Amino acid sequence: QIQLAEAGGGSVRSGGSLRLSCAASVYRQPTRYPTYCVAWFRQGPGKEREGVATIGNGFTLYGDSVRGRFTAVRDSAKNILYLRMTNLKPGDTAMYYCAADNRARTHGSLRTYYLSPAAYTFWGQGTQVTVSS
Repeated sequence: QIQLAEAGGGSVRSGGSLRLSCAASVYRQPTRYPTYCVAWFRQGPGKEREGVATIGNGFTLYGDSVRGRFTAVRDSAKNILYLRMTNLKPGDTAMYYCAADNRARTHGSLRTYYLSPAAYTFWGQGTQVTVSS
């Protein structure tokens, strides 16, 4: 069982920066958590949940809309996942969620699979990011 807790959301002006964090509490086989794939997703008003970034075994991938502006970093020693967001735009306004799973990829490319919400079992409650123009 894994519980995820996001923090760091807030309101910023366009062009600003924020750093989100996601702390994992692992209650079963905690030594296996570093092998899990972890990810950030977001869901804006009236939109579908969108893959932002994912870190797995040997890869870090980003969604097209954030590549070059967002950086995901994993601290495996502390079980914390970070998302550094720079040059924020009003279109980045959304609830941001972290997710984790250890299932092997069953179809598609690394990108299409691990940036899809369906690949993840464990989810946090989300943290709101609002970017004003």
